[in-house]
Amino acid sequence: MDFNKQIIDEFRANNGQVGGYFEGARLLLLTTVGARSGRPHTTPLGYLPDGGERMLVIASAGGSPNNPAWYHNLRANPRASVETGVLGFDVEAEILEGAERDAAFARAVEGDPGWADYQAKTTRVIPVVALRVAGPPRSSAPSGGAYLRLVHDGFRRELALIRKELSESGRPGLGVQLRINCLTVCQGLHNHHTGEDTMMFPALAERHPSLAPTLERLAREHERVAVLVEELKRALSGEDPLRVRAEVERLGDELEAHLVYEEEQLIPILDLA
Repeated sequence: MDFNKQIIDEFRANNGQVGGYFEGARLLLLTTVGARSGRPHTTPLGYLPDGGERMLVIASAGGSPNNPAWYHNLRANPRASVETGVLGFDVEAEILEGAERDAAFARAVEGDPGWADYQAKTTRVIPVVALRVAGPPRSSAPSGGAYLRLVHDGFRRELALIRKELSESGRPGLGVQLRINCLTVCQGLHNHHTGEDTMMFPALAERHPSLAPTLERLAREHERVAVLVEELKRALSGEDPLRVRAEVERLGDELEAHLVYEEEQLIPILDLA
């Protein structure tokens, strides 16, 4: 419990980033309702991206004989909440069964053989739980500018993880989970830029007419990022990890230039608002 509290405190203090054993891992905080106590319980967990609206968590408990408490809590009450360091939101938990569970667990093992080691330690079938977003996102960012930077840093961290996974992959082709990780960040970028194009940019243009050239440039850069995202998707449809890596690098480099420019131009204005 003390170990978990240290991770939770560090996670919340650093917008989802922690050091030590979990440094560089995809980590979330899952808050469940105690099956017996009815009180909230927060647990740090590694997760697997599974598209834009779902994340997978694995009830390994380090390969112990019993399922962890958070899993029992979700069985009793599947409504829970998640913090990613960027956003928080309510989720609905679904315990995967049969072939769907087996495929998800195989994807996890493909990315980290340690999951197979945990399964080998116990006679129970380690459960896999899907957490589906069930409400609008929440943020504790103190200003619009701080929120924008948080979202941007989330994309930066995810692309850094994908680059690392591509460089460390010992497979001759592309793993299923690695493809999903790439497609999930592609979907996230599409959603983020669509929101900016249809809501934030028009609102800023109305309040700050002098921003017109900046917003026009940012909109053009969104179109360029969309082209790069489609190129990455095409690369993912093949079996050449070198091509995928090249497209990820190209997307990451051009996206970083876009994010830096947007932050320089918009954060001061958003913070004033």
